This record gives sequence, structure tokens and C-alpha cells, in this order.
Amino acid sequence: MSSHVRALARSWRFSTGYIPGLHSAALARRWRDSGTLRLLSMVAIAAILCGAPLRAMAQEKQGNPAGDQGLPDAPGAAKTPQASTASVSGTVLDANGDVIQGATVSLIATSGEAQRTLISGENGQFTFAGVVPGRLRVIVTGQGMGTFDSGEFTLQAGDVHTISQVILPVSAGSTDVRVVGNRDELAEEQVHIALDQRVLGVLPNFYSSYDWNAPPMGSKQKFQLAFRAVTDPIALVGVGVEAGFEQMNNTFPGYGAGAPGFGKRFGAAYADDAIGRMIGSAILPSVLHQDPRYFYKGSGSVRSRAMYAIEAAFVCRGDNGRSEPNYSHLLGSFAAGGISNLYYPAASRGVSLTLENGLIETAGHAGNNLVREFLLRRLTPKVPDSANGKP
Repeated sequence: MSSHVRALARSWRFSTGYIPGLHSAALARRWRDSGTLRLLSMVAIAAILCGAPLRAMAQEKQGNPAGDQGLPDAPGAAKTPQASTASVSGTVLDANGDVIQGATVSLIATSGEAQRTLISGENGQFTFAGVVPGRLRVIVTGQGMGTFDSGEFTLQAGDVHTISQVILPVSAGSTDVRVVGNRDELAEEQVHIALDQRVLGVLPNFYSSYDWNAPPMGSKQKFQLAFRAVTDPIALVGVGVEAGFEQMNNTFPGYGAGAPGFGKRFGAAYADDAIGRMIGSAILPSVLHQDPRYFYKGSGSVRSRAMYAIEAAFVCRGDNGRSEPNYSHLLGSFAAGGISNLYYPAASRGVSLTLENGLIETAGHAGNNLVREFLLRRLTPKVPDSANGKP
């Protein structure tokens, strides 16, 4: 029973950042002790790793972007049509990187269809939802500013296209520029929003973003958020609970018994959590310019949302707004597992343990994203009503 509790706690912390990580070495050890469990776990991990490419191949072959054919929705649930439109978004900036409110943004279809126009918001953001796929371009103008032309791009059904580097030059002979805020201020605001998010008002839910168009965080903010995650009082309580379970079950007997053994288990558990969080959510995301947050989708069929949540363990959003392989989390999982061999008892170390730890963390991350997508939004009170995921 204790192994199931520990595995659940580890999975919970991995995505939310409020319960410290249970030792990967302990999980791997129990994995090795049960041949059946190991076989089932490897099958589950293989299904997660292969699900996304197989789904993409099936969609290409069948022409089914939503990938929902053949799997019925829950009984009595209304069936939604497959997505036939797309969206285009971006943030309008000036040459100094400051956001521009009130810029005129026009979406033009090169096929001759009527253009759509809107005004950039207070954070310089704009979003065109329900866009008919085709060849398009975006033109942005501002008072006293030059003109931005995105150039022609092709939009497919279901695409979420983010235009990066929407920068308006200063118009010659004019210095009348209206600027609201800057990127550092917006990044700091994202940290404040994250730190206010607590499940049931108590448990931190720092790494869930419910604003689909939230601006990226800078390196400074990524480190701030990771540090707060590992120093939150709830994190220390979680470490103590984990160490208590390990002491009770004599996990890692090399640590011994009594108060000294508990202290060593507590230290190792906290080191696992802190190292994994700093590498996977701060260091690598800063170096690779990737966003460590999970962006809540909240719309579409149950199956499409579930697939999105699972794929988010392998695909993340770059700071440029584009989707890219989640190198930060994947490499961070294995790096943290390797470092843990420096302070675990000699009998628990080894290359195979590091590999197994990485696979456990990756599978756990996918499961945690499902919890984020379907449960945590309704249990987190300090989320603006307008922050409902993908528009």
C-alpha cells in the first residue's frame, strides 16, 4: 500500500510543484522487485511514447485532424464536429521590446476573402479565433509607428499559429509612440499569477497556465518560480511525509534506522525534488528558451484534451510561442536521476536505475498533465474567470 501512496505523491508533485518528488530510486527498486509490474509499466510507457506519432500517422492517412473517429464520447454527451478552423495570435512590440496597446491588426486572406481587423489589447496581445484555413498574412499598424507585415503563411485546419517578433518600427519624422509596460514587467506578472494559484487555496499549483496567450517568462522569472516551488512550506511537509513512509518500510536500508536514518532519507528526498525542479524547470528552460509551464487547453472533446495532455510531456511551448520537443523536461529527468546516484546508498546506484528513473518521471509527467487538464482548474480559486485555456 505504501508504494502506491508514494508513487501517487511523486506523480502529483511532478506537474504541480507542490508535493516534493518521491525518490526515483525507491520506485525503480520496487519496479525491479516485481516482474509483472515492470512489464505493465513498460507497456504503459511505450503506449505513451508511441501514441503521438501513431496518431499523427493515422490522421495523415485518414484525413482526420481531430483523430476522434471510432472512439465514442461518454454516454449522453453531445458529439462536437471536428475542428475546421484555426487561430492566429501574437504580441505587438516596439523596437525596444515594449508592448503596444491599441495597434490595428489586420488578418488578410490572399485568396481575396474579406479581411478581419482588431485592436491589440493592454498587453499588446491579439488573437483571431475561428480563422478559415488558407494562405494568409497579418498587417499591423500603430499611431506614429511604421507597418509590420508577417509575410504570407499557410494555415491548416486546427492550427494554433503564433506570430513571433511582431515589432513596429518608429515612423520617420514622428516620435508619438504609445507604450504600455515592457516584457520584464509582463514576465514578473506571470510569476505573481502563478504564485497565487493554490489548489483549495492551500496546495501550490504553480506550473499551470490557464491563459493560453500568456507571454513567456524570462530566465530570472523561471528561476524565481522554481526556487519558490522547492522552498514552499508544503514542499517541506511533503518531504517529511515521504521520508516517514520510507523509514517505516525500511526503504534504502543503507541509510539505517532511527533519527539519523530519517534525516538521511529526508535530505535525499529534498535533494531529489530541488535538483529535478531546478534543472527541468529553470536551468534547461533558460538555456533552451522553453516554457516550463503546462498550458491548459480546456476546450474540445475529452479525447482530444487527453491526447494533448499526454503529448505535453514530450512537446512544450518555446519562448517564441512555437511548439517544440520538450527537451528541458526529458533531459532534466535523466540528469536529475544521474545526479541522485551521488548521494544514494551504494546498493541503490547504477546506470539502469538512472534510465528507469527517467522513464518513471516521464510517464508520471504525462499522467499529471491529465490531472491538470481535467481536475485542478476547478479546484484552484484564484484564477480569473476569463482564463479558460485555448480560445
